[in-house]
Amino acid sequence: MKKHLAKKLKQNRPIPHWFRLKTDNRIKYNAKRRYWRRTKLKM
Repeated sequence: MKKHLAKKLKQNRPIPHWFRLKTDNRIKYNAKRRYWRRTKLKM
């Protein structure tokens, strides 16, 4: 359970700034971002 939450916590962060600086980069933001009030984890 705790490991599962830890994984979700790690996933829930923006993409690194250096990643956006790479040339010809189409990804502008993390599409799978989760806000704790909006979307609840299915556990």
